[in-house]
This record gives sequence, C-alpha cells and structure tokens, in this order.
Amino acid sequence: MNPWGIALTAAIGALVVYLAFWPIPISPQRWTPPEAPALTGPYQPNDALAATQKLPAGVSPESVAVDADGRVYTGLLDGTVVRVAPGEEPVVLADTGDQVLGMVFDAAGTLVACNLNGRLLALTEDGEVRDLVRDVGGAPLTFVNDVDIAAGGTIFFSESSTETTDTVLDLLQHRGDGRLLAYDPATGETDVLLTGLYYANGVAVSADGSFVLVAETTAYRVRRYWLSGPRRGEDEIFIDNLPGFPDGISCDEDGTFWLALMNPRNAFIDWSMEHPWIRRVAARLPLSWFAGAAPRYGFVLGLDANANVVANLQDPSGNHYAGISCVVHHGDSLYFGSLLEDAVGVLRFP
Repeated sequence: MNPWGIALTAAIGALVVYLAFWPIPISPQRWTPPEAPALTGPYQPNDALAATQKLPAGVSPESVAVDADGRVYTGLLDGTVVRVAPGEEPVVLADTGDQVLGMVFDAAGTLVACNLNGRLLALTEDGEVRDLVRDVGGAPLTFVNDVDIAAGGTIFFSESSTETTDTVLDLLQHRGDGRLLAYDPATGETDVLLTGLYYANGVAVSADGSFVLVAETTAYRVRRYWLSGPRRGEDEIFIDNLPGFPDGISCDEDGTFWLALMNPRNAFIDWSMEHPWIRRVAARLPLSWFAGAAPRYGFVLGLDANANVVANLQDPSGNHYAGISCVVHHGDSLYFGSLLEDAVGVLRFP
C-alpha cells in the first residue's frame, strides 16, 4: 500500500474509533415514540400563515409579550429585550446578558422573562433587571424556558432540563430531566410541581385558572396539572402524539390555547429514539451541524379546553414565517416568535 493509502486508512480508522468510543456528556435512553399522525383532517396542510406580516426585531425573537397598551415586546439571542412596532426600529428595553426565552407581563405591568442560563427575571419599563428565581432548594436552575402568570399572581415556569442548556444534547439523551415550577411572589418560595418532563417548554394557565399546561417538546405532547377542583395536584396528558415538536403555548381570554409547533415530526429522529447507539454517535459530531438540518415550516394549532383542534394554521413552504416558537393572541391579531426569523410575525385573526 502506498503512503497515501496508509494515511487514508489510518484516518478512517481514527474517525471510526472517535465516533464509536469518544466520551460524551450524555447517556442516550431508548424510547419508542408513537407512530406520527398523518397530516390530514385537523392537521391538513394549508397556507393560512401566508398573510403573516413581519415586525423587524433582531436575531431569534423566540417569544412575544404584549402589554396593556398593546405594545409588542420580544427577547433576542443576544440577551436584549426590545419593543417592536410597524415602521419603527426596535427599541431596547434591557440587556439581560443571556438569551431571552419565554416572557409575559404581570398585572402590575412588569415583564417576567426566562433567561437561558437558569434565571427567572423581572424587567421594569425603565430597564431595571432583577432576579426572581435562580435556585430551588439551594440547587441552581439550569435551563429556564417559558412562563405564565395566574390571576392570583403565582408565576408558573418551566425548566427544560436540570442537566444541560443545549437543546440538541437534551434531545439526543431523551432522559426526562425537565420540571414545572411555581413561584409565589408574596412569599418568595418556589415549589416543584412536576419532574421527569421531556424538555419542558411552553407554559399556559387556563382562562379560568383551574389548570396549567406544560409542553413536553421531545415527547410530542402537552401535560396538564390541575390547580383546583377534585383533582387538584394531579397531572395527566392533555394532548398526545402531536404532528410536530410543541414549543410555546399561551391561553387567550376566550380560553383557546395557542400552541406553536417548531417543526413537523421527523422520521429519522423517531427511528433514532429506538436506537441509542445512533444518538451516541451523533453526540460526537459538531452540534452546530444540527442547527440548520430542520426544514423551514410554519405550524400553529388552536386547542380548546378539551384539547380539540379549533384552529390549524400552516406554512408548508416556510417562505412566510417558519420555526414558530411562540403564539400570543391579542386583540385582532396573532403574534409569533421564532428562533429562525429576525422579526415578530403578525397575522390578523379576529
């Protein structure tokens, strides 16, 4: 064998050894996902999102919040929170230092927001940023993702993982390290309501305050936790086997839950869930490779209190607004956030 052949063989051998044996920070678990539902019936593809308008915001406006005066805010990849309006440049409210995820206004007009690296924050209109919660029981929070506030003031928020802030690593591991928590501003105490969630994500309190929903992104479902009534303190599956990865969820004043599906289901990912070895190999590859692997697709569902689909809004082309991570219904419009866009989406929806 010539020197080039020897070198190539050695390189291939080294790559095989690396992909098979190099240490990784996760231990992928086996899971058999349900067969993905067909995109028919309530999930029938359509172009309802084609009329979406865009409010320039900045890189990755993941979540959206609307204040009492109808002003629209979003948080960006660089940690800033900005106010956006048609025909205007974004106005910076504050810089939190890390990527801003879910956010919502409380009754007093304070913006409560989630910060990627384990912080639940409060932001005033003059730009002051203060921590509400950074640890629970003496243990620091890891990955705070979404938030909603009950009428009585209790703040419910999700911790996607107690182990990592990397979405791809959490997906590859699929161990169920997420939690749903509740913070009481009156006492300063934080309670853990649910553990073992698979990438806990969107959080929404029902219009009547009787329950709170939390999306489990990598299990393709949404879970319900009862806050009142005979089942208080119990939880159950609200909707299961969704046709995509559920992300943000919100509840409007009419009681409709607006659920963002970041991407449709992927047959290869479903297959890999039954084969941990392939995910161990994937974890040894540069995680940045996975960032652009998903197709651009816009997908939003409206659900009633019994999890019936009452609205199905899509953009299969991904040309109008894609990778939707948040949906908020305010006035006569739906507002969208996305990790893939550089603008907040707006769709007239009386």
